[in-house]
Amino acid sequence: MKRILVIHGPNLDLLGKRETNVYGKTSLSEINSLLKGLAKKNKVSLEIVQSNHEGEIVDRIGQAPREKFAGILINPAAYTHTSVAIRDAVAAVNLPTVEVHLSNIYAREEFRHHSLISPVCSGQVSGFGIHSYLLGLEALISLLKK
Repeated sequence: MKRILVIHGPNLDLLGKRETNVYGKTSLSEINSLLKGLAKKNKVSLEIVQSNHEGEIVDRIGQAPREKFAGILINPAAYTHTSVAIRDAVAAVNLPTVEVHLSNIYAREEFRHHSLISPVCSGQVSGFGIHSYLLGLEALISLLKK
């Protein structure tokens, strides 16, 4: 069974409580449940982590090949626009990686329009709320089947 590492970045533990007009009312645990259901249906396993700490995210990405993950689904959140370290970690592990965002980052504040992470990812899904995660996981699973 293929293993996928799911990484939720900073402040995503506050989903459902913060800026619901932007991020919706669905909690992170509800998103994780939906992801687990989709993974089970597709016969893949997930390890899901959330961190507000850039170094911890970098460490988890760097460990992914040793831990036999086949791919990564990541919402880098605010680090999308600032973290060369996360970008470099994704590039270094050379695993299929899909970046996801609940909101359409290109329709928001100017500083959110640029992702440092997406150029080293297989693809990006943004703007579809919780469906961004599900679509991103489906895309990643499809990539892993090739």
